[in-house]
Formats: sequence, structure tokens, C-alpha cells
Amino acid sequence: MSKKKIADYIENLRKLLKIEKDEDFRMYREKVQNTSISERVKEGVCWYPVHTDGAAYDFGEQLICEFSRITNENAAHAFSSGSLVSVFSNFAGNSESDVFVNAVVNRVKNNKMTVTLHTREFPAWLKSGKIGIQLLFDENTYLEMEYALSKLLKNEDETIERLKDVLIGDSVPMFETNESVEIPVLNESQNIALNKVRHAQEVALVHGPPGTGKTTTLVQSIKHILKSEKQVLVCAPSNAAVDLLAEKLSAEAVSVVRIGHPARVTEENLDLTLDAKISKHENYALLKSLKKQAEQAAKTAGKFKRNFGEAERTERRELYAEAKQLREEAAQLEFFISQSILSEARVIAATLVGCNNMSLKGRTYRTVFLDEASQALEPAAWIPILKSERIIFAGDHLQLPPTVKSQLAAKQGLAETLFEKCMKKHSSASALLETQYRMNEQIMNFSNRYFYNEKLVAHVSVATHKLFDSDMPLEFIDTAGCGFSEQTNPETLSTHNREEAELLFSHFEKYLAELEYSGKIKSLKNIGIISPYSAQVSVLKDIMQNKQFADYVVSRTAVNTVDSFQGQERDVIYISLVRSNSEGNIGFLSDIRRMNVAMTRARKKLVVIGDSATITRHPFYSKFLDYVNEIGAYRSAYEFLY
Repeated sequence: MSKKKIADYIENLRKLLKIEKDEDFRMYREKVQNTSISERVKEGVCWYPVHTDGAAYDFGEQLICEFSRITNENAAHAFSSGSLVSVFSNFAGNSESDVFVNAVVNRVKNNKMTVTLHTREFPAWLKSGKIGIQLLFDENTYLEMEYALSKLLKNEDETIERLKDVLIGDSVPMFETNESVEIPVLNESQNIALNKVRHAQEVALVHGPPGTGKTTTLVQSIKHILKSEKQVLVCAPSNAAVDLLAEKLSAEAVSVVRIGHPARVTEENLDLTLDAKISKHENYALLKSLKKQAEQAAKTAGKFKRNFGEAERTERRELYAEAKQLREEAAQLEFFISQSILSEARVIAATLVGCNNMSLKGRTYRTVFLDEASQALEPAAWIPILKSERIIFAGDHLQLPPTVKSQLAAKQGLAETLFEKCMKKHSSASALLETQYRMNEQIMNFSNRYFYNEKLVAHVSVATHKLFDSDMPLEFIDTAGCGFSEQTNPETLSTHNREEAELLFSHFEKYLAELEYSGKIKSLKNIGIISPYSAQVSVLKDIMQNKQFADYVVSRTAVNTVDSFQGQERDVIYISLVRSNSEGNIGFLSDIRRMNVAMTRARKKLVVIGDSATITRHPFYSKFLDYVNEIGAYRSAYEFLY
């Protein structure tokens, strides 16, 4: 491919990114601007009212506050760890934009949200009542992607040009012919992947289907690369994926620095953050003292004086100059400390956007590892690639794709990741992990046939594992003919099916009774109840809350959307497919990669509930029903209705 065609390709990416940004902002504006607080609450972009439960300062002297919802408990919402928000007061009936402070969400669980406020002082109005939390539009992510594409277009570096030729153009990736190595903790296909990583000159692709040990393979590959390289960059699209790798590497005694706002990092990884490491540095006391002196000098200079003559003006100028000098000294010391910490680290871990953090400016790496590459928008993937000599992708393009808000941008190519494109044209650069360690083989086999050409093998330790001897690892409960009609929420346009949800819990209660009878109830570690539709998730949560299950069942059960279970696993998974109509419309269910994720979360028991008359008009579900019948896993809903 000529340089002109590569430039045109990048320009097209820029165009698609602008379409996506405009659509994202339009959707945000539609939900947030020119709408009432009650409408925003219904849209899930606002919590109001909330109660201020407490506040404290963390190691970086950042103000952490915890809030709880007073009303609208269990209602679906769009908040998640890392979200940018505005905490506002509506005490005087004013607009929330009048009295507010911006913040970052640390975590959200049930009806509680913990945030880090972008202020040093606790706002007194947080005690006044009528407090709300509203989602903000995150423009910074788009700015970083736009900057990366602009830099890629203007690039003249030979290494990056070679990467562009391989990743975008027609050049074939090259591999060294060194001897292969074997690490005892890895299986055969994992060792093949390790050597693919070792020998790659430009790119290697680690294809990790569900349960095949992708994280383990990456961690061992990173450790092996560090034998010959001083430092590597490890990144992923989500904070959760970065945190997992950082945690696993740290457990292997690898020195890791986690870049990013502490609010976006799990509690287990807080000690790995740059902020935490700065606070433990031998020169931190001096840094803190300089900052305090600067603050005090500025505060003294700003005090009002009744008699204000030339001498007072001179004193004020001197104090302001002193404050400025102290701030500069503190900034220089903080820069020295942070760069010292970063230089000593073996692994720098960050999200794709976080790779452009100011503290990493000017740093480059021989090798960059990009995990969950199948969920990375291509413009975002180029942010770390621009800092590398070679890129190691890891992911599974047959699971969840990246989130694209604009249907137009998605159709024109933005939904296809760089990882997926490379998998199609550079098969010689890929290594498939073939042994899976999660699922009973009856749960695994359908996805294995449909997506992975029957190349996966269930490890002997999981191939036949069950919760009790007579249990069926897979069941499909068919609601055809029961008259369970789907409904559409007029406000969110999400689909739900309450009768199907009631049936799910009818089966669930009977299954718990079977576990109790077999004496295995206490061995049940965790349960997932999943639906692709947020409206159905709300219905399922409502029913579960009213059922009054035993505490040990409630504490072990998570009810959520498919997307929230990506990368997770549960002993038992229930999936409510929802759709039931005479037209055979299945909407969201037609995204079979999402269903691949849902069906491969279960370790020992998978129960799928749906209307065969509706869903089997799609070939994926038709073949699934064939498989269900083949293994004797088909059951009629009528068995559980009476």
C-alpha cells in the first residue's frame, strides 16, 4: 500500500472519529441538557437526591466522598468506575450548574457511589441536602485520540513507518528465528504464544478465547521480555483490564507503576499508583513542606489589610513572589521524584488514553503489550503504538467489540478494531490459546463449534466438573407457546419480559432446593443472572429483592447486563434472552459475539431461557437449539409453571 493510501486511511479514521464524537455528544446533550432533573434520573445519567455518607482524605490528600441514593433504588444507570461527574446542590431550587464541584467516580455498588472531588476543601453545601450527581461528557478521550491520529499522519520516524506499513499497509510482519523456549507453568499453545511474542519484530497476536489463560500467558510473556528489556508498557482500553494485569504482575514480584487517577484504580492496586509511590518516597516530606509553605505565603499575601500603603504593597509582592518560587521548587521536586520512580519501574501500566499522561511524556518502549485489544477503538490503540517499536496484541475478536455510539461510524469501519484487521490479514502473526480451564465441556462445546472451529479442548480438571453428580451442566428452557410477550420501556426503549423473569426465578428456586438436598449449597461460590437488556436487568433485580433469598444466596449473586460480565466467570449463570414476538425480531440478540460472552461465563451450570419460536429465525440460535437437543438439554417452560 502506498504512503498516499495509508494517509487516506488515517484521514478516514479521523473522519469516523469526528462522526462518533459528534454523535456521542448529541446523545449526551439529549439526555442532560434542556431536561429536568427527574428526566435525567429516569435516563440513568443523574442520581438525585443523594445523601452524603462521609468524607476523608486519601494518601495524595485528595478528598474522597461517599454518597447513597435516597430514592430510585436499583434503577439502571450509566455510572461506572472512572466516570467524570458533577456533584451539585439544588437546595435553593437553583440550576445544578450554579453550585457544583467536578469529580471522578471511584466505584459504584448497589445504591452507593464513592467519588474523588476536584477540590481540596470539603464544600459546606454538601451538608445542606438536595444533593445530586450527574454524568459529564468526557471530551479528553477524544482529544487524545485525535492527537494520536494527527501525530500518526505527520510521523517521519522510520520505526513507526514500518509499523504503519505492517498494521495498515501490505507489509508482512517479520519474526526472528531464535530458538524457542518453554516455561513449565504454560501449556503447549501458551508456550507457542510466548515464543510468537519473543520472536516478533513488529507485531504478535495472542488470540485468547474464554477461559484459555490469556492473562497468565501475557504475564509470563512480559516477565520473559523483561529478561532482555529494562521496561515495557502494558495497556488496555479499560481500567479493570489494566488493574488485573498490574495486580497479577505485582504478585509475581514485578515492579509496576500504575498510571492514572487513583479514583480509577481498584483498592488492591492503589499502592501501585504513581501518587502512592510519591507519597512513600524519601523526599516526600520535603515536597509536602514546600507545598504547605507556598500555600501559606499565598494565603498571607491575600489577606485584607485596613491600612494598605506602599510598604504593604511591597510585602504582598514579595509574598506572592515567594509563593511562586516555592511552587516552582515543589513542581521540580515532584517531577524529579516521579521520573525517578518511573525510571526504576519494570512495567508501566495504563489505559490507552493514560499512555499520554504528562508524566510519561517523551518515554518510548521497545515492546508495548495491549490487552483486550478486541475492545480497543483503533484511534485509541494508536496512542501506545506511537511509543513503541513493536506491539503485542492480546484479545478475542469473537467476544465483545468496542462500544461505538454512531451507527454510521460503525458501518463505515470504526467498529472493526486494529486487532481484528490484523487477525484477518496476518494469520502468521497469531497464536491461538487452545486449552480452556473454565467450563464443563458441554457448556464450552457450542461456542467451540460456532466460533473456534472446534480447536478448543476443555482441560481434564474442568471437562466434567459439576455442582452435583446428577446435575445437567446446560439447560435451555423454552418459553414458546407460553404467551410471554416482551414489552418495551417507553422511556428507555429497552425491552423486558417480566413473565420470563418470573420463570427464571422459579427455576432458580428449584435449583437451589436441589443443591440443598444434595448437600452442595455451601460449595456454590457465585451466581450470575444476565440479560442483554438493561430493562430486564431492572426487572430481575426487583424480583430478586422481593423474593427474600437467604443472605448467603444474595451475597453470592450478581444481576447485570452481559457487558458487565466481560472477563468474569461464575459457577452458575442464568441468561434471560427476553425477546418473544410473532415477527421474529431479536434486535440486540443478533450481536452473537455478545452472546458468546454470556454463554461462556459459566463454569459448572448454564441455564438459558428464551422463546425458540422467536430466536431460531436467526441461524446462531437455530444451531444452538440443535445442539441443546443433541445433548438432551432441552426443557419446556411448562415444567416449571405448575
